[in-house]
Amino acid sequence: MTKPEFRFADRKDSELILKFIKDLAEYEKMSDLVVATKEQLEEEIFGKKRAEVLFVMEDGLEVGFALFFHNFSTFLGRAGLYLEDLFVLPEFRGKGYGKATLKKLAQIAVERGCGRFEWWCLDWNKPSIDFYLSLGAEPMSDWTTYRVAGEKLLELAEE
Repeated sequence: MTKPEFRFADRKDSELILKFIKDLAEYEKMSDLVVATKEQLEEEIFGKKRAEVLFVMEDGLEVGFALFFHNFSTFLGRAGLYLEDLFVLPEFRGKGYGKATLKKLAQIAVERGCGRFEWWCLDWNKPSIDFYLSLGAEPMSDWTTYRVAGEKLLELAEE
């Protein structure tokens, strides 16, 4: 494996970030759910600084991305690092870029004094689940994720 390089995204990368998001959505069979625009990503990530993006590179080419942000553990009394998306282009898989990216994010979490590093994985994504388990990640089987979005979010906010 070529030693991967990493770089943080900046505003000019908004279109590339959107491309990676669409590629990930296609892989997850959720393309119809992507409504994000380049302009929204630019504002949310770089204007409001609500997330960060790290690219994994091979020979100067972005071959994968990770979008992450900080959350907070009240029990630990410390911030955590939450990985929203990790995606490596299919033609670059099997070269260790996914593991290298997770390792880099773990290093960032430690450098920033985070108490934990966590992410979600789709239940059907066995290759990723097996990979995460091989790294020592533990599934949080005691927890169920809940979500309010779209019209239901608007309704809840009005009450």
